[in-house]
Amino acid sequence: MAKQKRFLRVYAQGNVKGFRIWIDRETGVNYLFGFDGYGGGLTPLLGADGAPVVTPKDELEKLSAK
Repeated sequence: MAKQKRFLRVYAQGNVKGFRIWIDRETGVNYLFGFDGYGGGLTPLLGADGAPVVTPKDELEKLSAK
């Protein structure tokens, strides 16, 4: 049985300069990764209320099936 990767990429914008959104399959927490050339940074994705965006487990299963 193949081991499932921990993070799931759900959004991508740009190749050399852009953004990616990753979801931790274990916690459901969404992360924003911004990059430009050789530099980049990762931070939890926050909602309008300032709390981390968390994808529910049932939604994660739907995204993983794609």
